[in-house]
Amino acid sequence: MKFEPLKSIKILDLTSVVVGPVATWRLGQYGADIIKVENPSGDLMRGLGGMSPTGQHSGAYLHLNRGKKNICLDLKKEGGKEIIQRLVKWCDVVVANMRPEALERLSLDAKTIRSKYPEKIYCLITGYGTDGPYSGLPTYDSVLQGASGIAGLTMARDGKPAYVPMLICDHVVGEITAGTVMAALIQRENTGIGSSIEVPMFETMSSFVLQEHLAQQSFEPPVGPPGDLRLLSPHNQPVKTKDGYISFTINTNAQVQAFLKITNRAELIEDERFTTVASRAKYVSEWFEIRGAALDTKSTDEWLTIFRAADLPAMPCHTLDTLPNDAHLKAVKLIDFENHPTEGKTAVIRSTIQIDGNYPSAGSTAAPCGWDTSEILSELGYLEKEMEMLLTEKAAYDYKDSKQS
Repeated sequence: MKFEPLKSIKILDLTSVVVGPVATWRLGQYGADIIKVENPSGDLMRGLGGMSPTGQHSGAYLHLNRGKKNICLDLKKEGGKEIIQRLVKWCDVVVANMRPEALERLSLDAKTIRSKYPEKIYCLITGYGTDGPYSGLPTYDSVLQGASGIAGLTMARDGKPAYVPMLICDHVVGEITAGTVMAALIQRENTGIGSSIEVPMFETMSSFVLQEHLAQQSFEPPVGPPGDLRLLSPHNQPVKTKDGYISFTINTNAQVQAFLKITNRAELIEDERFTTVASRAKYVSEWFEIRGAALDTKSTDEWLTIFRAADLPAMPCHTLDTLPNDAHLKAVKLIDFENHPTEGKTAVIRSTIQIDGNYPSAGSTAAPCGWDTSEILSELGYLEKEMEMLLTEKAAYDYKDSKQS
C-alpha cells in the first residue's frame, strides 16, 4: 500500500529557487497534489542551478521540483489574476516565498485569503519575518549563512569566515516548513479552521546556531566563552591518511581508549586530561590536537578496517566525484535514471525515508514551464474557448500547445 497521507490535499506552490520548492517537494512525497505556478520567465533555479541540455532544467531544479504539476501564468494580466484566484479557492494550502508587498498587490497575502477562506492554510517563508527591522529585506542562502553566524563559526575555527558550500539554510528551513504545514493540517482536521504560518529563515537558522553554540553563555552569569569548543577546534577536521582522508568521531571513554590503542598511543589512556568526558572537555584543545593528528602510515581503507574492528564510527571523506559511487548508496539504489521529456536521460534521487518497508514514490519528472497549464485550467472549470482566449492573450502559457503550433 502506498504511503500517501496527504493524497486528498491540494497545495498551491507560489515558491521559487530552493527553500520553498524543498518544502513543497517534501509535501508531495507524502502524496499531496502540488500545483507549481511560474511566470513566463520561469523559476530562477531553472538556470541558476547549473547547466542542462536545454538550459531550462538544471540538476538542482530537476531534483527539487519532482512530482509537481506546472502552470505558467502572467499575473500582470487580468486573465492570470482570475486564474490564480480560482486556484486559491481550489487548493487547501498556499505556500509562498515571494516578498509580502508583492503578495499584497496580487491579493495573495494571508490576511486577504484567510478573511475569505478561514479554512485555508497559508504558509509564508520569509528571510527576516514581517515584524523586525530587517523585515522585507532581500536575501539568499549565503547572506543568511553570514547573518545567522554559520559562516562565523569557521572564523572562530580557521581565522576567517566561510560559507557551507551547499544551500544549507534553504534545505533546513524548507524541511521545517513542510513539517509545520503538516501540523497545521492535523489541527485543521481537528478544528475545521486553517492557520496563517510564517517561517522566518534568519531566526530559524540563528536558533540552530545558538542551541549548540550559546553553550557556556547559556547561564547567568556565564561559565565560559560562547561556542562548543570541540566543534570549533581547528583540529576538528577530516584526518589525513596515506592516500586521502578519513572522518571519525569518538566520544565515550571506551571509544577513546580503543582509539588510543589502535593509533599506538596507549600510554595516554591513563593521562588524567583524557580519562573522562569532563576532563576532555576541560582540556579540549589538547585532546583534539591528539585526535586530529595525521594517520598517514596507512591508507584510508586500511584505517577503516581497523576502526570498524574496534567498533568506532568512521567513514571515508567523500568528494563530489566519489559520493555517487559509494558502495552503500549504490547497494540501496539511492540514484537511478529516467528519461526526461526535454533533457534526455537524467538522474533520479529517490526518497530516503522508508515507510512500512517501502520508499515513497519519487513522483513525476520536474516539468517544463507550463507543462500542465491546459489540464489545470480544465480542472478549474474553464471551457475550451475560454482557455484558447487566455492562451491567445498570454495570460497563461501552455508548453505542449506551443510545441504543437
